[in-house]
Amino acid sequence: MPEEDNRRRRGRVVAGVVAAGAALAITATALVWSRGVNASDETPDEKVSVSTVAIARTDLSTNRTFDGTLGYGTPRAVKAGREGVITWLPDGGLTVDRGEPLYQVNDEPVPLFLGAPPLYRRITGRNLTGRDVAMVAKNLQALGYEIGEQPGAGEQVPQPDPETPEKAEPSASPTPITRTAWVTVRDGEGVLTDALTAAITRWQRDQGLTDDGVLEVGDLAVLPGAVRVESVAVQVGDAATGDLMSVTQTAKVVTVQAPVGEADTLKPGDEVTLRMPDGTETPGEIGEISTVAQQPEGAAPGTPQQLSVTVTISDPKAAGKLDGGGVEVRVEGETRAGVLAVPVTALLALREGGYAVQLPDGRLLAVATGMFSGGMVEVSGDGVTEGLQVVTTS
Repeated sequence: MPEEDNRRRRGRVVAGVVAAGAALAITATALVWSRGVNASDETPDEKVSVSTVAIARTDLSTNRTFDGTLGYGTPRAVKAGREGVITWLPDGGLTVDRGEPLYQVNDEPVPLFLGAPPLYRRITGRNLTGRDVAMVAKNLQALGYEIGEQPGAGEQVPQPDPETPEKAEPSASPTPITRTAWVTVRDGEGVLTDALTAAITRWQRDQGLTDDGVLEVGDLAVLPGAVRVESVAVQVGDAATGDLMSVTQTAKVVTVQAPVGEADTLKPGDEVTLRMPDGTETPGEIGEISTVAQQPEGAAPGTPQQLSVTVTISDPKAAGKLDGGGVEVRVEGETRAGVLAVPVTALLALREGGYAVQLPDGRLLAVATGMFSGGMVEVSGDGVTEGLQVVTTS
């Protein structure tokens, strides 16, 4: 009895709406269709509208496209490092590189040094050791100053220890004798040698600063790299307190706000194709991906949160003279040409495992699934042919 066989087969089917997500995984959720597949043969309260669609031969691709914005990346604030009055500020758009003044306090320039950490203590005292000393040494060397030989990691250097003076014998000189402390240089640390102190003094003289070989907190602005002044927050004559300006990196980049689920599938170093504002295409690469998810500004409640993704432009000249504009970012994926495909809503998840499509006469046709893309799924198997009509939900 063909009709009875069809009813038995339909009774084994759990129809699921199969979603192709970012990981292209199939979720076979139990959902009984209303076309008489209920094993108890009862009429469901709600009926699902169904129709038929032809199996199509098409190209499927997992390429993804995001909307990006050309610019200089996320601005960061620059705060004053010492008290005083602002006597000079750069104009917006100015690029400031290593050794150049970023602003002036009390008519003294505050030059930009690159690296880390910022100055957090006075740089003075023979053989003072630390990462801040290494930062100063690297910058002076990059500016062309001779800093002499630096002790390597693991070496020990003597430092005066004023905390533990030895008292002289009564018969000796009344001048106290200062003990010497030996400090081991750790990886990444520099040492304030006599040669480095002399280099600081020469640099100060060239800058028109007090040439005493001592660096105070706030004498330098220390940032990861050269910067472009985005905007200034104070005026000449204001007190040097709080945020002075916002700066960005100097290279143009593309910034994308991507939904968390999609951003999680991106990795730094992934190659992309950028369609620039003038319509030309140029290669790029995924750079920094933020770790803080936020809702888009002005978005309605419930809008999916997004992560900020920075995309570097392989050829900086590709942006031309533009400082802003919309950019299409295409992430290349896998492409399968000329495959047979149906809408994912045509798939039936079989209770015993696997998938099938249903023909208009009620028969089930087992299929193997392949790539999912744009609401379509690749199918293959015996009897699966182009133009064959199958049932789908709508």
